[in-house]
Amino acid sequence: MSESIREKASVRRVVEALARAGLATSVRVLDDSARTAADAAAALGVEVGQIASSIVFRLPDGHPLLVITSGRHRVDTAKVAAALGHAELHRADADYIRAWTGFAIGGVSPVGWSATASAGVTATGYPREATVVIDGALGDYEIVWAAAGHPHAVFATTFEDLARVTGATSLVVADD
Repeated sequence: MSESIREKASVRRVVEALARAGLATSVRVLDDSARTAADAAAALGVEVGQIASSIVFRLPDGHPLLVITSGRHRVDTAKVAAALGHAELHRADADYIRAWTGFAIGGVSPVGWSATASAGVTATGYPREATVVIDGALGDYEIVWAAAGHPHAVFATTFEDLARVTGATSLVVADD
């Protein structure tokens, strides 16, 4: 199973993005699904807060917002919207997420977006129209784990490296 997952186009995009970013990490294929932060933490034997969940929202102008949040948090959409100067954030459905990221829900990676809905991408691989924020609580952990393009694939990194390669702005996304 692990080799077939590693060969998926979405996982290969993540591997390529990690290499372009100069991150010395590799994709780990899990026997159990990592669709939720709790599932990923259990499969890895780590704290749920170490899981960097990639949550996609739709901004009022229709463009995507990626919130890379600690698995210990549920994103406070009103808090994030206010911090970004918006009245509200909108939930993104599976079609919207796949169109903007190239990933299916449960495997959305913070790197390696395909940006099929975009007229172009930034150096970090995101559509020019995307906004990316990262939960400052991920900085509480030496190692964090993020999805690698499939519900059974993850990669390890640090808060600092994840913020750097995604170009994310650190933000308080929830109250502890």
